[in-house]
Amino acid sequence: MKYLYLIRHAKSSWADDSLGDRQRPLNSRGRKQLGPMGKAVCAAGVLDGPIFCSNATRARQTLDGLIPGDLRQNTYVCPALYTFNHKVLIDWLQERQEEENITLIGHNPALEDLAGYLLKQAPESFPTCGFMQIALPIKHWHKLARNKGRLELFLTPKDVSYEQFNRKRLKLPDNEDSPLARHIPATLHHQYQRMRDLETGVIRGFDDEFLHQYRIAIRRSRAIAESVSETGGDSDLRKATKALKGHARATSQLRDLHVFLADLERWQLQEDTQSALVSSGARSHFANLADVEHRALAKRMAGKKYRKDMDTWHQLITSRHFEKITRKLTTVDIWKALNKRIKQYNALTRQLSQQAPDDDYHSLRKLLKRIRYLAELDKTAFPEMLRQLKHRQQRFGDFQDLHVQIDMLTTFRNGIATEPDMLEPVAGLNDLIAGLAAEKASMRDKILTLGGIDGHLVL
Repeated sequence: MKYLYLIRHAKSSWADDSLGDRQRPLNSRGRKQLGPMGKAVCAAGVLDGPIFCSNATRARQTLDGLIPGDLRQNTYVCPALYTFNHKVLIDWLQERQEEENITLIGHNPALEDLAGYLLKQAPESFPTCGFMQIALPIKHWHKLARNKGRLELFLTPKDVSYEQFNRKRLKLPDNEDSPLARHIPATLHHQYQRMRDLETGVIRGFDDEFLHQYRIAIRRSRAIAESVSETGGDSDLRKATKALKGHARATSQLRDLHVFLADLERWQLQEDTQSALVSSGARSHFANLADVEHRALAKRMAGKKYRKDMDTWHQLITSRHFEKITRKLTTVDIWKALNKRIKQYNALTRQLSQQAPDDDYHSLRKLLKRIRYLAELDKTAFPEMLRQLKHRQQRFGDFQDLHVQIDMLTTFRNGIATEPDMLEPVAGLNDLIAGLAAEKASMRDKILTLGGIDGHLVL
């Protein structure tokens, strides 16, 4: 079995008319494509064999941006690969010797036509900085033939980089001034489409921002539906949100690990603490946990139940039944539901103290989220309240993150405390845990000073 990796150069610039085609460099968008795609191509195995690159400037810059020089063992700049004719590439490949894996960095239409030659069903296009992994059931490269390949992986920049994915995404129209009955169905349909479009990036797992944005979409969809159900009392809608709640919850552990790993890189820690994280194996431990969680989530999202739940949800939010529910919704209905929630929140806040368990703060955080989503059903009626709620949510979110991180570190520390030669690492971890606990206590004080919520209705 042979493996052929095809990489099209990143987006190039046409700004300088004095340059010949071979000398054209990458533009700013092309340079942005390289970082995230580099992680993907290295993970796919391009470093396992020789890498052959066209001698065009844009191709060589693509190579430099995708694969750092210290990781490259067998890299060759090959003038023959500066071609737009796939037959030239076929002839070139058939002359290769015994390499098991070969990577080509070149140009369209040669690469796209080569894929069309090797695959029975090739992708319709091969965009800039695109990547294909093709398996070939041959022992020798001179046996290369039409339709004998199998496409094992096809990635484009928008699959591995949220920034590239979001570059030309359609935004939700500004509909805050339109009737509620009109923009709630449109908002939920927009969020549904966004979830489906984000799924590939979440499953690929090369950019954490895909999961973050997916969580926002699915949790916002669920919250809007729950809010409509709460104001309208519709039991069918209430039942339909349970599946969304389960799928949102399945992302929580991975999200917490992503935040924690990012914070470990961001925190300015003492040298002893940094050393403890390394010598104890904490960083690799949590990175491995994130990998396990990601594989489980990817499997879940590729499963039949997930697809069925999402199809059912789409049918509901586009149904005449849902349209009928939202058509009846008024600002007064929202205010009544909000007033009930705010009274509940303020009563719980009055009972809060420094000695209260973290679960009490967690319950308030969830209640605060429901209040905010209720208010967002009619943003123009509750502008001041929404500003207040967003500020509070940030405080509670920071508190919850610290709670989770302290819990994860404590569990890890307890697991290694009895192991030999772990006395110093455990001491370093204790210092980190103590520092986070002090930060959490400070955040607790800030939450207590917030007091209750003042609801201001604007009509």
